[in-house]
Amino acid sequence: MGEAKKLFIKTYGCQMNVYDSERMAEALGGQGYVATDRADEADMILLNTCHIREKAAEKVYSELGRMKPLKEARPDLKIGVAGCVAQAEGEEIMRRAPVVDLVVGPQSYHRLPEMETAVRQGARALDTDFPEEDKFAHLKARPKAARAPSAFLTVQEGCDKFCAFCVVPYTRGAEVSRPADRVLSEARDLVERGVREITLLGQNVNAYHGHDGSLAGLIRDLDRIEGLARIRYTTSHPNDMDDALIAAHADCEKLMPYLHLPVQSGSDRVLKAMNRKHTAESYLRLIERIRAARPDILLSGDFIVGFPGETDQDFEDTLSLVRAVEYGQCYSFKYSTRPGTPAAERAQVEDGVATERLHRLQALLGEQQRRIQDAMVGRVVKVLFEKPGRLPGQMGGKSDHLHAVHVQAPDAAVGSIAPVRITESGANSLGGVLA
Repeated sequence: MGEAKKLFIKTYGCQMNVYDSERMAEALGGQGYVATDRADEADMILLNTCHIREKAAEKVYSELGRMKPLKEARPDLKIGVAGCVAQAEGEEIMRRAPVVDLVVGPQSYHRLPEMETAVRQGARALDTDFPEEDKFAHLKARPKAARAPSAFLTVQEGCDKFCAFCVVPYTRGAEVSRPADRVLSEARDLVERGVREITLLGQNVNAYHGHDGSLAGLIRDLDRIEGLARIRYTTSHPNDMDDALIAAHADCEKLMPYLHLPVQSGSDRVLKAMNRKHTAESYLRLIERIRAARPDILLSGDFIVGFPGETDQDFEDTLSLVRAVEYGQCYSFKYSTRPGTPAAERAQVEDGVATERLHRLQALLGEQQRRIQDAMVGRVVKVLFEKPGRLPGQMGGKSDHLHAVHVQAPDAAVGSIAPVRITESGANSLGGVLA
């Protein structure tokens, strides 16, 4: 048997891309590839791209430029671009970057084995269709190797919301949900290989409809899997947070007390311009209902500042909403245009103004995050140990609320869960001792 070919994948962006990169590696495993963390020794390089950040496409071209010497030194090296930039600019990538051998969109990567065969025979391969077949059904069963204690599991893709700033409906397509039986089968397989915590992924995960009981029904079925200790899900839309899902937070023991629920703005005028189809008040009332069901839940969110037309008062409304909610974690960004989206054609907020607003928002969010984190000191939390820490005998892991925690626990095993008394609060993590 010949020497294994080596595959290097560089993953950009969201957790869904992390999951997709794993599945692409598995798909190419059948072609004789093994993973490497060194691009300079790879026989194939895949860039799994994200279109969310500013100038995402140009950053991909810059990365491809840096790989040109590798290709010149090793003409047999194959280079591919996958993910959302590939979907948006497939033909342009092929035209602008002759070093690229294949381009595959996020809905077509189950075809990678056939594409790899074609490029090995000297062709260039492009597939950015939205195929009618379910890519997950065409992927081979996942290999039986042991897994880290936490894993991502994609259950839903695409989005039908068409927020004015977002490219997802154009790069990932319409909302599609995986059948519950396939999700549950994959979840059981992950648990058999050592996974204790599963995070369900979707561009709009709480719009999942592959189960008769929607996302709540899927969570309740997952809750019954022996050996699975924790369930999380991300990312959600406020308009799809139904009563059943809120109730699951109250009575599903394995569903963790953490929720990422983006709002984007606290101004109704801006929310309407964003096509979010909810108001600041409806979002706040939803938060009240969620907290009534699960009082200890930690909330996370997304914010965009400097959206076209945002006034000083609109921004103050956002700060008011943040003060009302009290976020334990948050992601905030300055608006940047995405070609092809409605907001890209509108008059833009001056960059300096947007930057100043972002700094003010991040300062407030940082105060809240630190206050909530500091309040954990003295409490006992359960920590899932994921890997050894930096110091001898130290273990690192995540609490129920998704805080990073480091503990002196020399006898603890990766994958075990233990009660930990929090003794210190650092910049981005907590420290504790076994309780």
